[in-house]
Amino acid sequence: MAGAASVERVTDRTTGLEKFVLREARGSSVEVYLYGGQVTFWKSNSGQQLLFVSNKANFKPPKAIRGGIQICFPQLGNHGVLEQHGFARNRFWSVDESPPPFPVSSSNCHVDLILKQSQEDLKIWPHSYEFRLRVALSPRGDLILTSRIRNTGSDGKPFQFTFAYHTYFSVSDISEVRVEGLETLDYFDNLQSKTRCTEQGDAVVFESEVDKVYLSAPQKIVIIDHEKKRTFVLRKDGLPDVVVWNPWDKKSKAMPDFGDEEYKNMLCVGAAAIEKPITLKPGEEWQGRQEICAVPSSYSSGQLDPELIRRMHTI
Repeated sequence: MAGAASVERVTDRTTGLEKFVLREARGSSVEVYLYGGQVTFWKSNSGQQLLFVSNKANFKPPKAIRGGIQICFPQLGNHGVLEQHGFARNRFWSVDESPPPFPVSSSNCHVDLILKQSQEDLKIWPHSYEFRLRVALSPRGDLILTSRIRNTGSDGKPFQFTFAYHTYFSVSDISEVRVEGLETLDYFDNLQSKTRCTEQGDAVVFESEVDKVYLSAPQKIVIIDHEKKRTFVLRKDGLPDVVVWNPWDKKSKAMPDFGDEEYKNMLCVGAAAIEKPITLKPGEEWQGRQEICAVPSSYSSGQLDPELIRRMHTI
Protein backbone atom coordinates (compact mmCIF):
# COMPACT_ATOMS: atom_id res chain seq x y z
CA MET A 1 0.00 0.00 0.00
CA ALA A 2 1.45 3.37 -0.99
CA GLY A 3 2.31 5.84 1.74
CA ALA A 4 1.69 9.56 1.87
CA ALA A 5 3.86 12.20 0.20
CA SER A 6 6.69 13.48 2.37
CA VAL A 7 9.41 16.12 2.55
CA GLU A 8 12.46 15.34 4.69
CA ARG A 9 15.50 17.45 5.51
CA VAL A 10 18.66 15.36 5.94
CA THR A 11 22.43 15.64 5.91
CA ASP A 12 24.00 13.54 3.16
CA ARG A 13 26.37 11.04 4.78
CA THR A 14 28.77 11.06 1.86
CA THR A 15 29.01 14.77 1.11
CA GLY A 16 28.15 16.28 4.49
CA LEU A 17 25.81 18.71 2.71
CA GLU A 18 22.21 19.34 3.69
CA LYS A 19 19.48 18.35 1.28
CA PHE A 20 15.75 17.82 1.05
CA VAL A 21 14.25 14.53 -0.10
CA LEU A 22 10.77 14.77 -1.63
CA ARG A 23 8.81 11.55 -1.99
CA GLU A 24 5.45 11.03 -3.62
CA ALA A 25 3.03 8.26 -2.67
CA ARG A 26 3.46 6.33 -5.94
CA GLY A 27 7.24 6.05 -5.52
CA SER A 28 8.82 8.99 -7.33
CA SER A 29 11.39 11.10 -5.48
CA VAL A 30 13.60 14.16 -5.81
CA GLU A 31 16.69 15.33 -3.93
CA VAL A 32 17.42 19.05 -3.61
CA TYR A 33 20.63 20.40 -2.08
CA LEU A 34 20.76 23.70 -0.22
CA TYR A 35 24.12 24.16 -1.93
CA GLY A 36 23.28 25.66 -5.30
CA GLY A 37 19.56 25.19 -4.76
CA GLN A 38 20.29 22.19 -6.93
CA VAL A 39 18.17 19.21 -7.81
CA THR A 40 20.50 16.23 -8.17
CA PHE A 41 18.34 13.13 -8.28
CA TRP A 42 14.88 12.61 -9.75
CA LYS A 43 13.55 9.08 -9.73
CA SER A 44 10.45 7.75 -11.44
CA ASN A 45 7.70 5.74 -9.77
CA SER A 46 9.61 2.60 -10.78
CA GLY A 47 12.88 3.88 -9.28
CA GLN A 48 14.65 4.84 -12.52
CA GLN A 49 17.10 7.72 -12.20
CA LEU A 50 15.99 10.33 -14.75
CA LEU A 51 18.72 12.94 -14.30
CA PHE A 52 22.42 12.49 -14.95
CA VAL A 53 24.99 13.19 -12.23
CA SER A 54 28.63 12.48 -13.07
CA ASN A 55 30.39 9.77 -11.11
CA LYS A 56 33.19 12.32 -10.76
CA ALA A 57 30.91 15.13 -9.55
CA ASN A 58 32.52 17.24 -6.84
CA PHE A 59 30.18 17.93 -3.92
CA LYS A 60 32.72 20.22 -2.25
CA PRO A 61 32.01 23.97 -2.39
CA PRO A 62 32.81 26.23 -4.15
CA LYS A 63 32.80 23.81 -7.09
CA ALA A 64 29.41 23.41 -8.81
CA ILE A 65 27.83 19.95 -8.77
CA ARG A 66 28.21 18.37 -12.20
CA GLY A 67 24.75 17.18 -13.16
CA GLY A 68 21.15 17.39 -12.04
CA ILE A 69 19.61 20.82 -12.62
CA GLN A 70 21.96 23.75 -12.16
CA ILE A 71 20.43 27.17 -11.53
CA CYS A 72 22.29 29.57 -13.84
CA PHE A 73 21.84 33.15 -12.58
CA PRO A 74 22.53 36.00 -13.21
CA GLN A 75 24.06 34.72 -16.43
CA LEU A 76 24.39 31.57 -18.50
CA GLY A 77 27.80 30.45 -19.72
CA ASN A 78 29.91 33.43 -20.67
CA HIS A 79 26.95 35.54 -21.84
CA GLY A 80 28.11 38.30 -19.47
CA VAL A 81 31.07 39.40 -17.38
CA LEU A 82 30.66 37.02 -14.41
CA GLU A 83 32.02 33.54 -13.79
CA GLN A 84 30.72 30.67 -15.94
CA HIS A 85 26.96 30.27 -15.40
CA GLY A 86 26.87 33.00 -12.72
CA PHE A 87 27.05 32.43 -8.97
CA ALA A 88 23.67 31.04 -7.84
CA ARG A 89 24.83 27.43 -8.36
CA ASN A 90 27.85 28.06 -6.10
CA ARG A 91 26.00 29.57 -3.12
CA PHE A 92 24.28 28.11 -0.08
CA TRP A 93 20.56 28.77 -0.25
CA SER A 94 18.22 29.05 2.75
CA VAL A 95 14.78 27.64 3.41
CA ASP A 96 12.12 30.20 2.52
CA GLU A 97 10.01 30.33 5.66
CA SER A 98 7.40 32.70 4.22
CA PRO A 99 7.06 32.08 0.47
CA PRO A 100 4.55 34.23 -1.42
CA PRO A 101 1.38 32.57 -2.72
CA PHE A 102 1.95 30.39 -5.75
CA PRO A 103 -0.57 29.58 -8.47
CA VAL A 104 -2.88 26.70 -7.63
CA SER A 105 -0.88 23.48 -7.88
CA SER A 106 -1.81 19.83 -7.67
CA SER A 107 1.33 19.17 -5.61
CA ASN A 108 1.78 19.57 -1.88
CA CYS A 109 5.14 17.84 -2.11
CA HIS A 110 7.53 20.76 -2.48
CA VAL A 111 10.32 22.78 -0.88
CA ASP A 112 10.79 26.55 -1.01
CA LEU A 113 14.31 28.00 -1.04
CA ILE A 114 15.59 31.57 -1.15
CA LEU A 115 18.86 33.25 -2.13
CA LYS A 116 19.77 36.86 -1.38
CA GLN A 117 22.81 38.91 -2.25
CA SER A 118 25.85 38.63 0.03
CA GLN A 119 28.56 41.22 0.53
CA GLU A 120 30.78 39.03 -1.62
CA ASP A 121 28.21 38.98 -4.42
CA LEU A 122 27.72 42.75 -4.31
CA LYS A 123 31.39 43.21 -5.18
CA ILE A 124 30.98 41.37 -8.48
CA TRP A 125 27.29 42.08 -9.21
CA PRO A 126 26.18 45.24 -7.34
CA HIS A 127 22.45 44.60 -7.18
CA SER A 128 20.01 43.69 -4.40
CA TYR A 129 17.62 40.84 -5.15
CA GLU A 130 15.56 38.00 -3.72
CA PHE A 131 15.58 34.75 -5.65
CA ARG A 132 12.82 32.38 -4.56
CA LEU A 133 12.84 28.81 -5.88
CA ARG A 134 10.12 26.21 -5.46
CA VAL A 135 10.93 22.60 -6.35
CA ALA A 136 7.78 20.47 -6.55
CA LEU A 137 7.02 16.83 -7.27
CA SER A 138 3.55 16.11 -8.62
CA PRO A 139 1.53 13.06 -7.55
CA ARG A 140 2.36 11.35 -10.87
CA GLY A 141 6.07 12.12 -10.55
CA ASP A 142 6.50 15.22 -12.71
CA LEU A 143 9.21 17.67 -11.61
CA ILE A 144 8.33 21.38 -11.51
CA LEU A 145 10.79 24.21 -10.82
CA THR A 146 9.49 27.75 -10.38
CA SER A 147 11.86 30.70 -9.94
CA ARG A 148 10.81 34.15 -8.76
CA ILE A 149 13.39 36.92 -8.86
CA ARG A 150 12.68 40.37 -7.43
CA ASN A 151 14.67 43.59 -7.57
CA THR A 152 14.84 44.69 -3.91
CA GLY A 153 17.23 47.57 -4.53
CA SER A 154 16.64 50.96 -2.94
CA ASP A 155 18.82 52.90 -5.37
CA GLY A 156 16.10 53.22 -8.00
CA LYS A 157 18.18 51.38 -10.59
CA PRO A 158 17.04 48.45 -12.71
CA PHE A 159 19.21 45.39 -13.29
CA GLN A 160 19.47 42.83 -16.08
CA PHE A 161 20.18 39.11 -15.99
CA THR A 162 20.10 35.99 -18.10
CA PHE A 163 18.94 32.67 -16.73
CA ALA A 164 18.75 28.93 -17.39
CA TYR A 165 17.73 25.66 -15.81
CA HIS A 166 20.79 23.71 -16.94
CA THR A 167 19.14 20.28 -16.93
CA TYR A 168 21.21 17.11 -17.33
CA PHE A 169 18.97 14.31 -18.60
CA SER A 170 20.04 10.68 -18.28
CA VAL A 171 19.94 8.92 -21.66
CA SER A 172 20.90 5.43 -22.83
CA ASP A 173 23.05 6.42 -25.83
CA ILE A 174 23.38 10.00 -27.08
CA SER A 175 23.58 8.78 -30.68
CA GLU A 176 20.07 7.28 -30.28
CA VAL A 177 18.46 10.45 -28.93
CA ARG A 178 16.52 13.09 -30.85
CA VAL A 179 15.03 16.39 -29.70
CA GLU A 180 11.87 17.62 -31.35
CA GLY A 181 10.34 21.08 -31.21
CA LEU A 182 13.48 23.01 -32.18
CA GLU A 183 13.41 22.42 -35.93
CA THR A 184 13.56 25.54 -38.16
CA LEU A 185 14.50 27.74 -35.19
CA ASP A 186 17.40 30.19 -35.10
CA TYR A 187 20.13 29.45 -32.56
CA PHE A 188 23.39 30.83 -31.23
CA ASP A 189 26.23 28.37 -31.79
CA ASN A 190 28.62 28.82 -28.88
CA LEU A 191 31.21 26.68 -30.67
CA GLN A 192 31.33 29.33 -33.40
CA SER A 193 31.58 32.49 -31.28
CA LYS A 194 27.79 32.72 -30.84
CA THR A 195 27.17 32.81 -34.59
CA ARG A 196 23.45 32.95 -35.36
CA CYS A 197 22.35 29.97 -37.46
CA THR A 198 19.10 28.22 -38.41
CA GLU A 199 18.32 24.59 -37.53
CA GLN A 200 17.99 22.63 -40.77
CA GLY A 201 17.04 19.14 -39.61
CA ASP A 202 13.57 17.78 -38.88
CA ALA A 203 14.88 17.04 -35.37
CA VAL A 204 18.07 17.69 -33.41
CA VAL A 205 20.34 14.62 -33.37
CA PHE A 206 23.84 14.21 -31.98
CA GLU A 207 27.02 13.16 -33.74
CA SER A 208 29.54 15.59 -32.20
CA GLU A 209 29.90 18.31 -29.57
CA VAL A 210 26.88 20.60 -29.28
CA ASP A 211 26.59 23.92 -27.42
CA LYS A 212 23.62 25.91 -28.70
CA VAL A 213 20.97 28.34 -27.51
CA TYR A 214 17.75 27.95 -29.50
CA LEU A 215 15.80 31.20 -29.68
CA SER A 216 12.07 31.80 -29.18
CA ALA A 217 11.37 28.09 -28.79
CA PRO A 218 7.87 26.66 -28.31
CA GLN A 219 6.53 25.97 -24.82
CA LYS A 220 6.96 22.21 -25.19
CA ILE A 221 10.09 20.33 -26.21
CA VAL A 222 10.28 16.54 -26.58
CA ILE A 223 13.42 14.46 -25.93
CA ILE A 224 13.07 10.95 -27.33
CA ASP A 225 15.38 8.16 -26.10
CA HIS A 226 14.88 5.32 -28.59
CA GLU A 227 16.88 2.69 -26.74
CA LYS A 228 15.18 3.20 -23.38
CA LYS A 229 11.81 3.74 -25.07
CA ARG A 230 11.43 6.77 -22.83
CA THR A 231 10.41 10.29 -23.72
CA PHE A 232 10.93 13.44 -21.68
CA VAL A 233 8.50 16.29 -22.18
CA LEU A 234 9.80 19.70 -21.13
CA ARG A 235 7.33 22.52 -20.75
CA LYS A 236 8.39 26.08 -19.96
CA ASP A 237 6.84 29.43 -19.13
CA GLY A 238 8.53 32.84 -18.96
CA LEU A 239 11.65 31.36 -20.56
CA PRO A 240 11.68 31.83 -24.34
CA ASP A 241 14.94 30.05 -25.18
CA VAL A 242 16.32 26.51 -24.86
CA VAL A 243 19.91 25.48 -24.16
CA VAL A 244 21.22 22.22 -25.69
CA TRP A 245 24.65 20.90 -24.69
CA ASN A 246 26.76 17.78 -24.91
CA PRO A 247 30.57 17.99 -24.52
CA TRP A 248 31.37 14.88 -26.63
CA ASP A 249 34.63 12.99 -26.24
CA LYS A 250 37.39 15.60 -26.47
CA LYS A 251 35.93 18.09 -24.02
CA SER A 252 34.84 15.30 -21.66
CA LYS A 253 38.45 14.28 -21.22
CA ALA A 254 39.39 17.84 -20.35
CA MET A 255 36.86 18.16 -17.50
CA PRO A 256 38.14 16.84 -14.16
CA ASP A 257 34.63 16.33 -12.75
CA PHE A 258 33.32 14.40 -15.75
CA GLY A 259 34.10 10.85 -16.92
CA ASP A 260 35.77 10.38 -20.30
CA GLU A 261 32.86 8.32 -21.65
CA GLU A 262 29.98 9.86 -19.72
CA TYR A 263 28.96 12.14 -22.58
CA LYS A 264 27.31 9.08 -24.13
CA ASN A 265 24.77 8.88 -21.31
CA MET A 266 23.72 12.51 -20.82
CA LEU A 267 22.16 15.42 -22.63
CA CYS A 268 21.54 18.93 -21.34
CA VAL A 269 18.30 20.53 -22.50
CA GLY A 270 17.00 23.40 -20.41
CA ALA A 271 14.63 26.35 -20.49
CA ALA A 272 16.42 29.70 -20.58
CA ALA A 273 16.24 33.44 -21.14
CA ILE A 274 19.38 34.42 -23.05
CA GLU A 275 18.79 36.40 -26.23
CA LYS A 276 16.81 39.14 -24.48
CA PRO A 277 18.03 39.62 -20.91
CA ILE A 278 15.36 40.14 -18.26
CA THR A 279 15.20 43.71 -16.92
CA LEU A 280 13.71 44.39 -13.49
CA LYS A 281 13.06 47.79 -12.02
CA PRO A 282 13.06 48.14 -8.20
CA GLY A 283 10.07 46.25 -6.82
CA GLU A 284 9.45 44.29 -10.02
CA GLU A 285 9.42 40.51 -10.08
CA TRP A 286 10.04 37.96 -12.83
CA GLN A 287 8.91 34.35 -12.86
CA GLY A 288 10.25 31.42 -14.88
CA ARG A 289 8.96 27.87 -14.73
CA GLN A 290 10.09 24.52 -16.09
CA GLU A 291 8.09 21.30 -15.85
CA ILE A 292 9.44 17.93 -16.97
CA CYS A 293 7.82 14.54 -17.13
CA ALA A 294 9.03 11.15 -18.33
CA VAL A 295 6.74 8.66 -20.05
CA PRO A 296 7.23 5.31 -21.80
CA SER A 297 7.21 5.85 -25.54
CA SER A 298 7.63 4.22 -28.87
CA TYR A 299 8.71 6.20 -31.88
CA SER A 300 7.86 5.07 -35.40
CA SER A 301 7.26 7.22 -38.47
CA GLY A 302 6.86 10.28 -36.33
CA GLN A 303 4.00 8.86 -34.24
CA LEU A 304 4.20 9.58 -30.52
CA ASP A 305 2.86 7.18 -27.94
CA PRO A 306 -0.80 7.98 -27.00
CA GLU A 307 0.19 8.26 -23.32
CA LEU A 308 2.81 10.84 -24.25
CA ILE A 309 0.28 12.86 -26.22
CA ARG A 310 -2.10 12.82 -23.26
CA ARG A 311 0.62 13.94 -20.86
CA MET A 312 1.77 16.69 -23.21
CA HIS A 313 -1.69 18.18 -23.10
CA THR A 314 -2.17 17.84 -19.35
CA ILE A 315 1.26 18.49 -17.81
